[in-house]
Amino acid sequence: MDPIIISATEDTPGIRLDAANNIFEISGRSLPEDVVKFYRPILDWLDTYAQSPNEHTVFDFKLSYFNTASSKIILDILMKLEGIHNDGKKLTIKWHYPSDDEDMMEAGEEYADIVDVPIELVEYG
Repeated sequence: MDPIIISATEDTPGIRLDAANNIFEISGRSLPEDVVKFYRPILDWLDTYAQSPNEHTVFDFKLSYFNTASSKIILDILMKLEGIHNDGKKLTIKWHYPSDDEDMMEAGEEYADIVDVPIELVEYG
């Protein structure tokens, strides 16, 4: 399965989805002009990955900001990860947030309340 590696820009996050090296990360700012177009390949990749996931998937969210449209897509990603977890595979989701950003911490808590997968809040900075 080919990895997806997208460099971050001012408006789009960096994406690293690399099953062979067990690296799953979304980082930076997410406010793409067309959120569906930007995230469609990521959602499709996750659908394929979910058919034969690694024994243990560690998915890191390291977002510094995301807009409302991105918040829905993040939930879609979490729901796909929840499916992997529900199929009996080990899954760790880490929600990284700056120590001075209460909004980003609360976003991680809210997602943890919605999906039936443990989300580890990781403070940094």
